[in-house]
Amino acid sequence: MDSTANPYRHWRLEVDDAGLAWATFDKAGESANSLSSGVMNELALLLDQLEDSPPKGLIFRSGKAAGFIAGADIQEFTQLDTPEKGIELVTRGWQLFNRLAALPYPTLALVRGHCLGGGLELALACRYLLAVDEPSTRMGLPEVMLGIVPGWGGLLRLPERIGPQAALDMMLTGKTIDAKKAKRLGLADDCVPPRVMDSAAALLVVANSPRRRLPLLQRLLNGPFKGVVASGARQQLARRARREHYPAPYAIIDIWARHQGNALAAPGLIDSIVRSPTARNLVRVFFLQERLKSFGKAGAFQAGRVHVVGAGVMGGDIAAWCALRGLTVTLQDQGMERIAPALQRAYSGWSQRIRDGRELRNVMDRLIPDPEGHGARQADVVIEAIFENLEAKHALLEQIERRIRPDAVLATNTSSLRIEDLRMVLARPERLIGIHFFNPVAKMPLVEVVAADGTDHESVQRATAFVRQIDRLSLPVKSAPGFLVNAVLGPYMLEAMRAVDEGSRPETVDEAMLAFGMPMGPIELVDMVGLDVAMAAGRSLAGASAEPPRCLVERFNAGHLGRKSGRGFYDYPGGKPTKGPAGAVPDGLAIRLVKPLLERTQQLVRDGIVADADLADAGVIFGTGFAPFTGGPLNYLRSQHA
Repeated sequence: MDSTANPYRHWRLEVDDAGLAWATFDKAGESANSLSSGVMNELALLLDQLEDSPPKGLIFRSGKAAGFIAGADIQEFTQLDTPEKGIELVTRGWQLFNRLAALPYPTLALVRGHCLGGGLELALACRYLLAVDEPSTRMGLPEVMLGIVPGWGGLLRLPERIGPQAALDMMLTGKTIDAKKAKRLGLADDCVPPRVMDSAAALLVVANSPRRRLPLLQRLLNGPFKGVVASGARQQLARRARREHYPAPYAIIDIWARHQGNALAAPGLIDSIVRSPTARNLVRVFFLQERLKSFGKAGAFQAGRVHVVGAGVMGGDIAAWCALRGLTVTLQDQGMERIAPALQRAYSGWSQRIRDGRELRNVMDRLIPDPEGHGARQADVVIEAIFENLEAKHALLEQIERRIRPDAVLATNTSSLRIEDLRMVLARPERLIGIHFFNPVAKMPLVEVVAADGTDHESVQRATAFVRQIDRLSLPVKSAPGFLVNAVLGPYMLEAMRAVDEGSRPETVDEAMLAFGMPMGPIELVDMVGLDVAMAAGRSLAGASAEPPRCLVERFNAGHLGRKSGRGFYDYPGGKPTKGPAGAVPDGLAIRLVKPLLERTQQLVRDGIVADADLADAGVIFGTGFAPFTGGPLNYLRSQHA
């Protein structure tokens, strides 16, 4: 290859003996590639250079192990304080990628690892996209998660490449797809293993064959029948997100349907999106998530084997999740008849998620029933996940401690008991920590890592590393009843049930909080948690003398325990709640219901249960789903007082 002096800071341009240009993106000073203004300016200069001496073809690839391109530089979004800056940002990418798409020679994006947002828009502007088949390869346009839209050509080119319905599904949810699915959808021209990726890329560019056209029906849906698709998409979207809370997904539909995917054709709309409180708060949530991801990264601890005691819903699902993430897991309970439902639930859940039969078998092979608990001796992490009873947990933890390795992480998944109370029976009490998952384990990203006074620092470090290893967000909290998440949910759900006691319909109470922006109403949340759990947790969090709500006691005494029993505040004939009409929501109901949650969050920060207000916001968002567009409960409070 031609190795002339490199005039670029972030790019390397080489031309091989066949006349193919290879543009390697390796952003200076960063572990992952992102498209900053400096990177984009250099790309324009690179295209200028090639204009003077056009190659036979141009191949984009990454110089980073972390992936292709993670997207635009999110830091630059925080500096868009005028309408002109927002329009300038969109214009730069739109014009540059249109220029790339119009090049007279074939272009190809060699996608290995993550290819997201502006990175996928760059790839879409190339004639070909070659996906490398490995687990880290994921493609998507997740701008909606930041409250913005794909403004650099994704709104135009993704529907042209894979059809409008599949494209809108990706853009409106922000979800990503792997290399094989990218090929199936037509996003990728081919999917190849890493060992042949460079030669396959060169062959594809040299062949310069026409791309596969969309089927006729898809072309019609992307043309004269756009209105039909857009109308259906708006109806589906309205069931998930309200326009006043999340304007970006509605803007995505409008820009695609009415402006041919050109965001610059609606500058007023773009400014209202980019500089909206929702976008500002969702960018804040992104940085909060990055902070949570940073916990557990530094240590060298890597778990290979996990032992879970308790094969109920929580224990079984924790074990299944760990097996999915590549660990060998032994699951203990009193006999196979108690473990079998957890294995069946895991198989049922993962078979819908994993299409490859061999991969599914491998996951299930890693989930090993262990009624006698032999796996505890070899485990790097041991998690107690039985029911919330102090005496029962004492007996179990005492037994476990005698069997496990001295260097193993010993953890409890307790949701309401204090670590200080649980560890009293241990010979080495300082080693016990809380690793508290939330239900459903496969969907809830947060895990609280709970330490009491005197807890061994190394155990905490290993626990946070383990949580990060299984692709969950760890939130360090101090031991206290309910820790952070359950401690703020308790008074919130209690206030909701008090409102029902006063005569409000459960549907009305839930609708008040759905309109506020919660993903689920508090009464339905009680049903999901379980009325028995709500009773036990209520006593633990509020004290034995506290009077539980009548509506809770009546249903609990009747054996109506919520979703798991098929009936609670609502009936669950097919696993989903049957609700009547909500009726008119009284003014001020939502503020009344959320007030105890806000006050409790403030109190927990003051008490040092969580280190600071930002971590409290992160924990409540990722642990409860608290309206992300608000930026978190304490951020919401600040905005109300501003």
